[in-house]
Amino acid sequence: MSSSPATLPGPVPPGRHDRPQPAGEPGPTADPSEATGRIREHIVDMCAGPEGGHLGGSMSLVEVLTTLYLRVLRIDPRFPQAPDRDILLLSKGHGGIGLYATLCEVGFFPEERLAEYARPGSPFMAHPHPEIPGVEMPSGSLGHGLALGVGFTLAHRLEGGDRRCFVVMGDGELEEGSVWEAAAVAGNHGLDRLTAIIDRNGLQITGGTESVGGLEPLADRWRAFGWHVHEVDGHDMDALTRVLTAPPVPHRPTLVLAHTVKGKGIPFVEGQTRSHYARLGERQQRRAHAALRTQTPGENR
Repeated sequence: MSSSPATLPGPVPPGRHDRPQPAGEPGPTADPSEATGRIREHIVDMCAGPEGGHLGGSMSLVEVLTTLYLRVLRIDPRFPQAPDRDILLLSKGHGGIGLYATLCEVGFFPEERLAEYARPGSPFMAHPHPEIPGVEMPSGSLGHGLALGVGFTLAHRLEGGDRRCFVVMGDGELEEGSVWEAAAVAGNHGLDRLTAIIDRNGLQITGGTESVGGLEPLADRWRAFGWHVHEVDGHDMDALTRVLTAPPVPHRPTLVLAHTVKGKGIPFVEGQTRSHYARLGERQQRRAHAALRTQTPGENR
């Protein structure tokens, strides 16, 4: 695992900030495709700890999170509570270790803190905790993130600001009725500063989403609630950047259906339900690192 700069939260400065400028390398000037490799290695190492971790759904999110933090979000790790920051909510909280690895690479905290994962008393738990710099809300109980995103976006509208809110959800999470209640409210209120991203890897803990709860035709269901829908390869960061930075359609929230592979980057778990939660032994950890290091940087640019 590569080192990241130690960045301590500072006081919130007045006024606006430009697009994200992390306090050190790696950051927006670094090659995002190289960052994805480091993020995946961090995830593997956390899953090789004594408690294991949610491997598959964290690996499938890597390009989505990297694109958001390095190319899209208006954030500054030096000022994680800046009043004009964009908001990212990881509604699929079981992707927490993927979020931790990304926040580390962006510069919210030093790499050494990832070693705290799953230790007694540590805020680095299986699901995100707001004590961790860069984490906005606790999550893990599925189905609540989009409603929180609706609330943030309505509040920003009342403030008269231009902040954006992004909510990252899992596809299995869409079986929660609260997701569709929030989708209806967002469409009804024309929340065009709200973007939801679905990690469409097709698997949940009990099997394939279509055999468990049948989500298709998924894009049409969101359109029926008044959302503007994009479908993209969720491992293509250029495609993700295009849709996530495109001007929103006025009075319509945006839905990005990101087609991904669970366990992406590790051939012996890719596309398999068993990757949902894993504790990797030393040999598996070495195999995973070897596989990641043979992949061509930039292939998912």
